[in-house]
Formats: sequence, structure tokens, C-alpha cells
Amino acid sequence: MNNNKTVFFAIGILLIILGLFMLIPFFVQWIYGENSETFLSSASVTVFIGILLVLTNQEKNKKLNLQQAFLLTTLSWLGIAIFGSLPFLLSNLNLSFVDAFFESMSGITTTGSTIIVNLDNSPRDILMWRAIMQWLGGIGVIVMAITVLPLLNIGGMQLFRMESSDTTEKILPKAREVTLIISSIYLVLTFACGITYWLFGMNIFDSIAHSMTTIATGGFSTHSSSFGYFQNPKIEIVAIIFIILGSLPFIAYLKFIKGDKKIFFKDVQIKGLIYILIISVLLMFLYLLIGNNEYSFIENLRISAFNIVSILSGTGYVTSDFSLWGKFPLIFFLFLMFVGGCAGSTTCGIKIFRFQMLGLFISNQIKKLVYPHGVFSIKYNNEKISNSFIYSIIAFVFLYLLIFFILTVLLSLNGLDFITALSGSASAISNVGPGLGEIIGPNGNYSDLPNFSKLSLSLGMLLGRLELFAVLVLFFPSFWKN
Repeated sequence: MNNNKTVFFAIGILLIILGLFMLIPFFVQWIYGENSETFLSSASVTVFIGILLVLTNQEKNKKLNLQQAFLLTTLSWLGIAIFGSLPFLLSNLNLSFVDAFFESMSGITTTGSTIIVNLDNSPRDILMWRAIMQWLGGIGVIVMAITVLPLLNIGGMQLFRMESSDTTEKILPKAREVTLIISSIYLVLTFACGITYWLFGMNIFDSIAHSMTTIATGGFSTHSSSFGYFQNPKIEIVAIIFIILGSLPFIAYLKFIKGDKKIFFKDVQIKGLIYILIISVLLMFLYLLIGNNEYSFIENLRISAFNIVSILSGTGYVTSDFSLWGKFPLIFFLFLMFVGGCAGSTTCGIKIFRFQMLGLFISNQIKKLVYPHGVFSIKYNNEKISNSFIYSIIAFVFLYLLIFFILTVLLSLNGLDFITALSGSASAISNVGPGLGEIIGPNGNYSDLPNFSKLSLSLGMLLGRLELFAVLVLFFPSFWKN
């Protein structure tokens, strides 16, 4: 236990911060006259435990080794999910611990799956807390993806290390500076999104809540019908813009601030995201235009763009029940769930860069078949890629699909139908939110699922958010040997 004092000290700090954020919904309930001690009690317990961990785990040398870094990554997210569930558990929604934990895990992993049936009549403090959880999860994911995961060599994320042997490539060498500037960018984007929502018709409460879940690409809404509640094309366009901004790698924002003004036009991953979005929107647009006469030309384009951007990024906002559009959208959206956005963004899924790297690897193998004596190297963003990078990405994708199938089997064993089990596991591990079918589709939620299924999906959310290996490696005894 003494060797892990720094880990629990850091978790204590995170719990204190989480407890302080619980005071925001407390003031919200005071403003709206909702008399409840839910958040004051939750904040008190969370801060108390946080202070206890800080005081009992003081150490002069607060450096982390590799094992402790993995342990901190997993325990911090798990601890925040547990303590973040307290407001749900103590609220008047009458949620069980499993339901409260599921909602909290869905929030902090920016998944967006919910078990709350009637959001429109739910307490505003709870709705605000859901948004805050996703907002915190979004910034946590970015910081982790840029400062922690590259150092742990997880699934090719080492490609995005902030520091290299070439000093000209150093962006911001200190993690504190990185975190501070990323948080500032994140806050500015959130503020800009909220103001724009408000200018185009949302009330103040909805604009604040949705701005946080939009930039975090989380998808929690304050209404059961999600963005379909507003029936406002301008608001949907604003959402599309800011979801895409949240889907871009925040390391690109850092490079832009440091003087690389062309980074958004030359980064291979960003270009890949734009290409996939354009092709996917056109495919869905043509499908709806030919097979659905309900919408006009412009409406078809807007609806296609909104739902494609929402599903691909893992946001999970919906404007209509796309399960009624036919069989093609179901298969297509299931595929998009796996793709995800850019590494180093708030999005989820396998990530654009891994598909690009696999494409380069396959192309390279074909060239070797055609020219057996040729020597070919793989380059990504003008950097030569070693075989170890490729192997780590192949291993990640294989493990990702394996866990997806295992989750599907577990849900099927619990009595769920094939579509629900398949889309539910895909939605969980890709942190998307809505699934497919009548139960967990765009117009449904996860409240009717058995507790075992909710816990299985919660585990899937955690694994997907932490890039799989960060969690699974903790269960290998050899990893803990010096």
C-alpha cells in the first residue's frame, strides 16, 4: 500500500475537485427553488473522503512508475464514477445503486446512455449534474490522451507524444502547461457553444447543459427527445459545428497556438475525419432522398449531416428515430460507432488514425507481394512508422473486436435480443449512447435492462474510454513484477 501512496493522493485530489463541482447543481436547485439536500450531502461525503485520502497518503516524492500510472488511470475513473453516482442515488428518482452507477459511468465516460425515463420532468440539478459529469469526462479524456496514454504505449497512442528527441518538435514539455492550455481551449469552446445555442433559441439552462455535452461529445440532453425537442434547424447546425470542433485532436489546437497556422489543413488525421464525414453524409443523404419523400432536399441534407456527425463522433444526439429509416441506416450507423473521431479529442471508438494506419499497412503488404525484393516504409504525418507501432494497433483493434463480441454474448445470455445485444455492446465500448432497436434505440433507454446487463455495459464503457489495455493490464500478475 505504501508504494501506491501517490496514486491514492492523486485520487483524493480528484475527489475534492469532483465534490466542489457538485456545488454547482446545489446552486442550480436553489435558483429554481428545488428544495433538496442531495448535492450538499454528496459534496460533503466526496470532499471528506478526498481530504482523507490526501492527508493519509502524503509523500515527499510524488513520482509515478509505469505500474502506478496504469493503476491511477483506472482507479481515478472508477472512483469518480462511484462518487459521481451519489447524487443520482440520493435524488428523488428512486434509482438503485446499479442504475445510479450506470448513469454516472455513462456520464464520466461521455457515453450518453441513460436509464432516466422522463428527462423533461427530472430535477434540474440532476440534469445539470449529468452535463457536468460529461464535461469533466471530456476534458479528462483529452488530458489523458495527450499526457498519459502516449507514455504508456497503448494501441499506437505513442505516436502522439508531446515530446521527442528533436527540440523543435516540442510543443509544451510540461504536463501542467499542457493541462492548463487544453482546459482554457476547452472552456472557450464550451462558452462559445453555449452563447451560440442561446442566441439561436435555447433557454439559458438548456444552452449551458447542452454546450457542455456537445463539446464533450457526450450526448446527454435535458429532454427525452434529445435535439428533436427543439425542432430548430439553426440549433442543429450549431451542434454539428461544435461536435466537429470537439472531435478534432486538441494537440492540433496546441500547435495552432504555438504558431503552426496550417495544422488543421495538413494533419492527416483531421483530413481523414473530414473525408469520412463528407462521404458518410452523402451516402445517407442519397439514401434518404431516394427512399424517403417525407423531407425536403435541404431537410434531408441537414438530418443526414446531424445524425452522421452525432453517431460517428460518439455524441449520440438524435433528432428523429433513425431505426425507422430502413435496414441500411442500422448497419451503417453500427459501423460508424466503431470508427469514432480523432485521437486526442473527446470522441471515442477505434479512432481515425488506427484505420488510416491499417490501410497503410495493407497497402504496404500488397506492394511487397507485387515487388518481393522492394523495401517499403510506412509514413504517417511525414513520420516513419516502426513495426512496433503497427503491431500495437493491430493488437488493439483485435482486442477491441474481441471484447465487443464478448459483451454481445454476455448481453445475449441475459436474455436480450440480437439487435439490442449487438448494438448495446457496440454503443458501450465505443461510448456512443443510443443503440438500435425498440429497447435502447433513439426513442428508448437502458432502464428496462437487467442489472447484470447494466453492469456489463458499464464495464464496456470503462474499457472503451480507457483504451482497453490501461484496464486489462492490471489483471496480469507479470505486470506487477519488477
